[in-house]
Amino acid sequence: MASIHSSVARANSSIPSAFAVYNSSFLDILGHAPKLDLLVENNDYPFAHEASVYIPTSDELFMSSNMFTDPTTNKTTIKVSKVSLSKHPLTAEIVNTTIPMPNGGINHDNGIVWTAQGDMNDKGGLFQMSAAPPYNSTLLLSTFHGRQFNSLNDVAVSDDGSIWFTDPEYGWHQGIRPKPKLPNQVYRFDPATKDVRVVADGFGRPNGIAFSPDQKVVYITDTAETVGDGTKDNSLPAAIYAFDVTIAHGQPFLTNRRFFAMPGEGIPDGIKVDTDGNVYAGCGDGVNVWSPGGVLLGKVLVKDGASNFSFGLDGRMFILNENKLYAAQLNRRVQGTLVKSRK
Repeated sequence: MASIHSSVARANSSIPSAFAVYNSSFLDILGHAPKLDLLVENNDYPFAHEASVYIPTSDELFMSSNMFTDPTTNKTTIKVSKVSLSKHPLTAEIVNTTIPMPNGGINHDNGIVWTAQGDMNDKGGLFQMSAAPPYNSTLLLSTFHGRQFNSLNDVAVSDDGSIWFTDPEYGWHQGIRPKPKLPNQVYRFDPATKDVRVVADGFGRPNGIAFSPDQKVVYITDTAETVGDGTKDNSLPAAIYAFDVTIAHGQPFLTNRRFFAMPGEGIPDGIKVDTDGNVYAGCGDGVNVWSPGGVLLGKVLVKDGASNFSFGLDGRMFILNENKLYAAQLNRRVQGTLVKSRK
């Protein structure tokens, strides 16, 4: 299959090969001069795996690594790294934190909320970390009414201040967490009241989570196809589901669960939404983009795929590729819902 398709390809032969157009609407997202650049490469450890949190005030990007064996301690670990995008040359600087096995993260309260998977000795949970040295962190939530979470994965923040997060059982299959004490579920935590409750179940492995621009829809990925023990099962979900946010008795509930999209390659891991409502997910061949109606618009192609990514300012997208960090330049008007561009 050609990377750019049929009549769209013939009319737009000048589009770089790193971008695959499946629907003409993607051309407006790309703009007149799209490009994909390698920013940082570090083959010592897989520094660019999850989170990808852009801090506009400092022009810095935070990310969590994949698991690797620390050569000093000989223990399995995950490190948080920071790339200062205004400095040259660009490097991934390790940020020392006390967060046990951090994974997903999001902008929150002038810093970052991290989902910590935990390990055999430390419970996981939600942590608030400062985005400035010395990067102090505070535990916000560690259990569901006394029951340890499995291995928190990704997180979204609602306009009402509540924190929504996914909790698959990957940590157990990877040998870093005890046997699960909870199903594979999605939760809502209200920092003001300390209330925590389940908002969705029925997943194989709930993973990425994001709100639509108007906060009326929540998108959640199920990555059960990747079992977690190094194997895959193609009969299990690799899908994005959409839910309506319904208010009942003063509380939000997720209703009208529906299948939204499935990538052609790999699983939809991290997920983000732009201010036009288009849905982006890190997949096996890069970042895939769907319309709000679930139509595949196009892809930013990255060899070996992307687990996660984030939007910066002025149409810039940062893509995590394990040992490599890329930047895609899209139309300067493209904005993610988490970080608004300069006027």
